[in-house]
Amino acid sequence: MEYRKLGKTGLPVSALSLGSWVTFGNQIGDDVAEKIMKIAYDNGINFFDNAEAYARGKSEKVMGKILKKMKWDRDSYCVSSKVFFGWKKESPLQKGLHRKHVFEACHQALKRLNVEYLDLYFCHRPDPETAIEETVWMMHNLITQGKVLYWGTSEWSAEQITEAHTVAEKHHLFSPSMEQPQYNLLHRERFEVEYAPLYSKYGMGTTIWSPLASGFLSGKYLETKPDDTRMNLDNLKWLKEQWLNNETAFEQVKKLKSIADELGISLAKMSLAWCLKNPNVSTVILGATKTEQLKENLTALDVIPLLTDEVMKKIETAVA
Repeated sequence: MEYRKLGKTGLPVSALSLGSWVTFGNQIGDDVAEKIMKIAYDNGINFFDNAEAYARGKSEKVMGKILKKMKWDRDSYCVSSKVFFGWKKESPLQKGLHRKHVFEACHQALKRLNVEYLDLYFCHRPDPETAIEETVWMMHNLITQGKVLYWGTSEWSAEQITEAHTVAEKHHLFSPSMEQPQYNLLHRERFEVEYAPLYSKYGMGTTIWSPLASGFLSGKYLETKPDDTRMNLDNLKWLKEQWLNNETAFEQVKKLKSIADELGISLAKMSLAWCLKNPNVSTVILGATKTEQLKENLTALDVIPLLTDEVMKKIETAVA
């Protein structure tokens, strides 16, 4: 496993990490989740990603039970949560980035995950109804209280992230250390263009999600449409609309698969290695429903040397 600093922080995170979105508490059984987490940890993964909204809190409960059972040294792994969407949504107080919900959500996540502090805590989306200053202050307070070590954002605009840094600098507060954006061969504009100034100006780290475009970049949808994937879940129909009804994306994937075939590797491994080659990527979050799938994707680091300048040019042409 390779380890990279999370932006300008001194925190070394594994280049490949494990996420629980859709899978834990939803798509797979708890026994499978346990096997997947153990394989990840045994192969050097030290960052496990979660959120209050995943399976309405159940994802964190499943991960928390596994962490308690495994009894891994707490200083040997990092765990995250995210706040914004809420897990219950029975009251307007149970969502957003206002002081009360951020405070309550943090303590609820700690309880579900069976940990005394969160290594990383993300604002899952921007909250147009709460001043960024209020959120920055609350995140700062959680850090000073020892409940959180680093805080960050997820799918915020560069302008909003800049405002958060401006507020933090003005009041001498802890500023966001990382952003968690979607990034893959078919979704690049925000990460590569909009965020470009943030990496050098603020030293932002990144924990990217959906490196395989929810499985679309594995190539498994080119000839058949398997019915046991996340795109067939009722609450994720938007994924099917985004990818499976996109003829342009299908053509791009066909060309990319031809390149992977020439290299003698799977399209999934090539797609992951392509993300890993970007120096602004701190860690690539993997998702898995099967142990074999995770084991295969963990070897993506091995194929990075195959992505020469010539191959990278071919890839650029394919996704033009």
